[in-house]
Amino acid sequence: MAYKVTLLPGDGIGPEITEATLRVLDATGVRFDWEVMEAGEIAVKKYGTPLPDAVLESIRKNKVALKGPVTTPVGTGFRSVNVAIRKGLNLYANLRPCKTFAGIKSLYKTVDLIVVRENTEDLYAGVEYEQGKKDTAELIKFIDASGAGKLPADSGISIKMISVAGSRKIVKFAFDYARLNGRKKVTAVHKANIMKFTDGLFLAVARDVAKSYPDIPFEDVIVDNMSQQLVMRPQQYDVIVAPNLYGDILSDLCAGLVGGLGIAPGADIGDDGAVFEATHGSAPDIAGQNKANPMALMFTAAMMLKYLGEKEAGDKIERALTNIIAEGKYITADLKPFNKKKTAIGTKEVADAVIRAMATEPC
Repeated sequence: MAYKVTLLPGDGIGPEITEATLRVLDATGVRFDWEVMEAGEIAVKKYGTPLPDAVLESIRKNKVALKGPVTTPVGTGFRSVNVAIRKGLNLYANLRPCKTFAGIKSLYKTVDLIVVRENTEDLYAGVEYEQGKKDTAELIKFIDASGAGKLPADSGISIKMISVAGSRKIVKFAFDYARLNGRKKVTAVHKANIMKFTDGLFLAVARDVAKSYPDIPFEDVIVDNMSQQLVMRPQQYDVIVAPNLYGDILSDLCAGLVGGLGIAPGADIGDDGAVFEATHGSAPDIAGQNKANPMALMFTAAMMLKYLGEKEAGDKIERALTNIIAEGKYITADLKPFNKKKTAIGTKEVADAVIRAMATEPC
């Protein structure tokens, strides 16, 4: 049986690392029927929109998607395709494993963290008011009249929204993940000492949900302190659950603890489907040069296999990648020490090495 899965190669280095990853997936023996769709800059040129309706329809139908990186313009241009997919499909949980690997230069040796980020609320909900617009001026007047405070007339405004239902779903997801995967602790991250009606609500819900999981220790940490603690003693944490913005920042921080985004997989998961995606950017400056590191997307593909129930195949990819990273021979320049970057190999060659490693693995 072949799994019907939506495939979004993305742009920039996306098509290259996707092709390499598909070769590795094919080598596992698991069969896929890919429905290839376009999003991002290439879709804008073809269809006039970065996210055609057909993309969301495909993922709704197939329930699972594998996605390469998609460029998001900074400051101007279209909004994030990633955010639009998450909101459009209610993929409320962003799952980001961060683990140290032998062979990767890092300040730490035993980091093994899972960041669970709420995906649809908070400041990323997309409720914004542009500076100078009529609606913005009316909102500023309303805030002033309500006694909440006087805002400068030339302000742009983003609304921070956190709900009971959204908070309950993401915290429950974190605890369920911890229980299912034998994790030892859940830590909720917040700024409830300052933002009492939003982060305070998130924290109150988290504490309530924790009562239903007496077998799993629970704690909460203020986000600025959490940033310090992660840099100083990351080994004291296990599963971290956070609202959208903090989760986004901390997940990249945790990736930095273990060697960077080049080995950091990710998934956006909801009740009715999941999108598995590389967590790094589209790196258009090296696109088409066979220089891009495909390992993050390969690790992501292993996560997808496990989600589909193909645990053995997922484990096989992860073991092959882990052994190759430890050996340090068949890796791209971003993972090489500065004095050995000339010995780096390309995107296609990484796929070749992973496939060889899987083929020679002892039965």
